[in-house]
Amino acid sequence: MQLKHLLLIASLALTAACSSKAPEVAENLSETELYKQAQEDLNNNNYNQAVSKLKALESRYPFGRYADQSQLELIYANYKNGEPEAARTSADRFIRLHPQHPNVDYAYYMKGVASFEQDRSLLARFLPLDMTKRDPGAARDSFNDFAQFTSRFPNSRYAPDAKARMTYLRNLLAAYEVHVADYYLRRKAYVAAANRGRYVVENFQGTPSVGDGLAVMTEAYQHLGLNDLAATSLETLKMNYPDNPSLDNGEFKPKQRSEDDRSWLARATLGLVDRPSEPLPPGETRAAQDVQRQYEDAKREIPQELLPENQPAPGEAENPDAPRRSWFSRLTFGLFD
Repeated sequence: MQLKHLLLIASLALTAACSSKAPEVAENLSETELYKQAQEDLNNNNYNQAVSKLKALESRYPFGRYADQSQLELIYANYKNGEPEAARTSADRFIRLHPQHPNVDYAYYMKGVASFEQDRSLLARFLPLDMTKRDPGAARDSFNDFAQFTSRFPNSRYAPDAKARMTYLRNLLAAYEVHVADYYLRRKAYVAAANRGRYVVENFQGTPSVGDGLAVMTEAYQHLGLNDLAATSLETLKMNYPDNPSLDNGEFKPKQRSEDDRSWLARATLGLVDRPSEPLPPGETRAAQDVQRQYEDAKREIPQELLPENQPAPGEAENPDAPRRSWFSRLTFGLFD
């Protein structure tokens, strides 16, 4: 199947998903019947229907016997329905309305879980994207939510899982900082690279990225001519992380070649040949660029007759200086312009 067909199918599926209405809930259902049906929908993985029924239960019987429980289960139903932001909103609402509830720890926990899954976009689930190179905003929010949860409820039955997720998120955030530091190295922004490396070493102790942070510091200090700081960083790296990829039999191997270390071909051609590839900005990956490139290729294959009226053909630049025609001009075929 060609890529343009896949894109068309995906677009239609997303359009159908966005335009689908919430299922209607019968008006004559009692509180018990409504709650029972919502439970059946949850057990049968019909989360969209469960969300509608739980919302109806809360609005029709706000002071009923299932009011608090329906609000809690609405958090879970929204999360399983693929709506992490709605799950966070439901959790915040429950915490605000029931701060002393016996199960309020679940709301704090699910708030962190929703943020944890929010970072996994549709592309990230089906394509081999490196999560450590993506914008860590949702990961940072999730870490903060779990940190608040574990500090308030250290003995909760959900605390072990939250701590395990925090370990993963901390490693991810540290790896992202190293990627940013490497980006600065490739850009020859050595002061910024050294600061990022030091930030990893000071704030992410115990993560696998600390050794990489020390390697970045060593290389950045060498380029800056700060030999004492470079020697100190290198000694710490050798002592604590002797198996780091930047060390080869105890010798430090910088990632970025200096001007004098370039090949004779690169120097003879002033860098036109044997030029290193352009570094990617933080948060962007080669895989993401490939997806965007494939999308542009598929867009260019769209026949002209299928394009909207007055839209230039794919690949044909639209003249920004051309005056926009009014509806009257188009109606009279330009006879009165």
